[in-house]
Formats: sequence, structure tokens, C-alpha cells
Amino acid sequence: MFAVVDIETTGGYAAYHRITEIAIYHHDGKQITDFFYTLVNPGRKIPSFITGLTGITTSMVEDAPAFEEVAEDILRLLEGRIFVAHNAHFDYSFLKKEFEAAGISWQSKKLCTVRLSRRLVPGLRSYSLGSLAEALGIPVHNRHRAGGDAEATAHIFTRLLQRDKEGYIQQLLKRNSGETILPPNLPRWEFDRLPAAPGIYFFHDSRNRIIYVGKAHHIKKRVAGHFTGVSRQWSQSRIRNEIHHITFETTGCELVALIREAEEIRKNWPKYNRAQKYRVEEWGIFVYEDRNGYLRLVIGMVGRHTSPVMCFATRGDAWNFLWQKVQQYELCMRLGGLQEGVHTCSEAETGFCRGACAGRETPRAYNKRVQNMLKSLDEAARHTIILAGKGRTSAEQAVVMIENGRQVYYGFLSCRAKLNQPGRLRKKLTAAMDIPAVWQAVNSYLLNPRDMQIKAL
Repeated sequence: MFAVVDIETTGGYAAYHRITEIAIYHHDGKQITDFFYTLVNPGRKIPSFITGLTGITTSMVEDAPAFEEVAEDILRLLEGRIFVAHNAHFDYSFLKKEFEAAGISWQSKKLCTVRLSRRLVPGLRSYSLGSLAEALGIPVHNRHRAGGDAEATAHIFTRLLQRDKEGYIQQLLKRNSGETILPPNLPRWEFDRLPAAPGIYFFHDSRNRIIYVGKAHHIKKRVAGHFTGVSRQWSQSRIRNEIHHITFETTGCELVALIREAEEIRKNWPKYNRAQKYRVEEWGIFVYEDRNGYLRLVIGMVGRHTSPVMCFATRGDAWNFLWQKVQQYELCMRLGGLQEGVHTCSEAETGFCRGACAGRETPRAYNKRVQNMLKSLDEAARHTIILAGKGRTSAEQAVVMIENGRQVYYGFLSCRAKLNQPGRLRKKLTAAMDIPAVWQAVNSYLLNPRDMQIKAL
């Protein structure tokens, strides 16, 4: 038994909008057997553009029941039935959210008539409800209203059942089938070919434009994660309908994936990659001389006209790095920017601090160690650093080279390749874009190499 559903809403994503109208048609696998319809008061004004599309006005729903008032009735109509809708994820996500708000736990197997039609009615230029109904000779009455659209979807579903000679619909309803979670316009074979390997992946729209770039340890699992459950991010809800193709690129290790992701976002500016379109937040270690003549260190955000000693992706990375250096050079925790609001640091009496914060060490003596620490950072930046990790196959290795702290190179070499000649490596590797996101990824691995080996030349 099936429940064919259509809803109208105040907007395009479940996390922030509400249902204004719902229609449910019961279907026994051969024909329509019953139907239910009601307007729903969303508890807010209906935007004018929604009224222009559906004809539903705020005054029309003022006397309608709130969803909570009809939730039990709707639940009874859906329980024990397979949920069917045109672009099922959209309707399902709204109903799931509304039931949760009413204190009701609900879930159901679901079928999407867009996906079914792409398989059972191949070759159409568009699989919108209007286009599909026209192709099948089904009239649509009262378009963009729940009652009319649900009725048309129910008749479309009847035709699809009649065309399904190979039992495709029953395959989708198997417990472990992932078909129902996929975007309606994405061919199943493109999802099936995704690898269980690290790399980056691209979502493409109907014109093959890249609309999202992501990176993952396990590409297939990560991509599936975008489409499971009720999307809490509006971008995930909206992006589903725009995804027509997925391509990918394996990288062997996460660091190369991070570099490639940053480069592709900067190159293509995908509409759904919002974070890296704006200025990337950076944290830095700064040095200044206080009024008593001591060189002091402090962690702060990097601005346009600031000159940090070293930059980091997060404040935590900067703090951990500075903590290591303060211990190594026996600096003061307070003057080193790691303790605030104290006159003397916690290490001044029995720890590594020699008492600068308590006045027991002169600025000259203390500053010499600070300068030695800064000098070591400058010298380290002049070295060539090699990071090597797992490649795309067992016969190769991923290599990232940082030369003089100014340029990043990356690529894949034979496992037998020698990594002690920067000049030769430079010719075999690709120069990475000089952008903050790349440096953040590299600096993060320099602090914690994780699954890569690191050496300085």
C-alpha cells in the first residue's frame, strides 16, 4: 500500500519553513483508493513570491488548523504505507520536521517518481511534474496546489507501476537499497562507481557546471552522507535537485585532497562552497616589546596590515605550537602569551620559566632566548620540507614539498623515487596555488603529519 503525497510550503527548505497545504492519495498498487486534503496554518506570513506561485495567501490559512492539530490524522494516513512523491526528499523532509515539532517520531520507506520516471520513461528532456504528466497524457488540474499535484503524481505512479515489467520498484524497496536517498536527477551508476578512497568529488548541474567541490577520506561514504536523513542545512536541501552528475579525483592521502579542494574552489567558485569564497580566517603569533623591555609573544587573528611571525589555521594550532616553543626555550608562560590575568606564571617557581615575570631575570637575558627562538623559525622556513604519504596505488607515493616556506609543490611519484633532490622534484611536481587555504592545510600537517612522513633537506 502506498501514500502519494504533495505539500505546499512557505519556502524551499525544511529547517526554516513550514507546510501550508497537504494532500494524500492512497494507492493500492493498481489505482487510487482514497484521498485527504487540508490547508495548514504555518503560523507566519506567506511570502509574496510563494503566493504568486501557488495562489495561497496568508488570509486563506488564518482559519486553517496548525500542523500539530492534524498531525495525528496525517500520521494515521501515512503509517504502514510507502511514501511516494515527486521529488520525495523535499516532501519527506518537511513532514519529518513537522512531526518532530509535534513530538511525533515518524519514518517510512519512500519512492521518488522523478527517479522512477528516469528509469521507466527514459529519454525525456525534463522530468518536472508538468512535463512528465504531459508526456504520459495525464491532465494536471490546479497546478502548484497540493491537491492537483498529488492527484497527478498518483496517476503518474499508476502508469509507472504498469510499465515496471522487471520489478525495478520492488528492488528500490529492499531494505538495503540506497536508491531512494540519491538526488532525483543523478544516475545510479555514477554513484555506484564512486571509490572507497581519499580524494575530492564534484557535483555538476544539468549544464555540467561545477556547483560543489568536497574532499573525503572515503569518497563514496561522504557523498552518500550528503543525502541521508533530513537535511539540516538549506544548501543540502536545495542542492539535491540541481545535482545531475558526480565526478571525482582520488588523491591517496588527505593532504593532497585538501590542496586540490582549495584549488578547485578558487578556480571554479562553486555556488554551494560558501566558506572558502570569503576571506579565510587565520591566526598568528606576534611579537612586541613591552614597557619593561621584555619581548612578548601573543596569539591573535591575522589582519590585512599585520605582520605575524607565523600563521596557523586555528587558534588551537597556534597555541599548541607556541606551547612547544615556550617549553623548548624556557620562556615565560605569561610573557609568552599562554597565560593571562596573572602577575607570575605557573612555571615561575618550579617549572621551566626562569622568573622574568617575577623580575628575577633581566630583559636582556630573557630576550636573547626569545630571539634565538625567532631565529630558529626563520632558519626552518629556509629549508625544503618533504611530506610523503600513501599514493593512489600501491606503486606510488603522494609527495608535498614546501620550498623556503614560500612555495608548495605536490604530486605523485614512484615509491622508489628519491626525495632528496629538490631541484629534480620541482620538475616532477605541480606548483600549488598560493592561497591561504593551501597554506592552512600544509601548516596543519607540518604541526601534525598524521599519516605522512616528514623530513627537512
